[in-house]
Amino acid sequence: QVQLVESGGGLVQTGASLRLSCAASGRAFSSYNMGWFRQAPGKEREFVGGVDRSGSLTNFADSVKGRFTVSRDNAKNTVYLQMNSLKPEDTAVYYCATGSTLGISKEALTYIYWGQGTQVTVSS
Repeated sequence: QVQLVESGGGLVQTGASLRLSCAASGRAFSSYNMGWFRQAPGKEREFVGGVDRSGSLTNFADSVKGRFTVSRDNAKNTVYLQMNSLKPEDTAVYYCATGSTLGISKEALTYIYWGQGTQVTVSS
């Protein structure tokens, strides 16, 4: 069992930056690849980015490439989503997830454990 808790969301203006954190507890954090997803009102949950167990490999959705980065600190059982140059279309609830056996999967259904989400709102 893994518990995930996101934090760091908020209301920002276009062009601003935010860093989301996802703190994990439970089974060995360093054994899991981690993913970040987001869901805007009326839309399906979509993959944002992810990082492998070691932190050396990352993958991102085309919509955030060059603006978002993902990192992890296995000593702190925490994964981060650094979001720069935010746009109004980035407004969503952001979730971290883990438990997929398919690498840094872009498919939400492959993840077992989810956090409760944190709201990010970008005003124009």
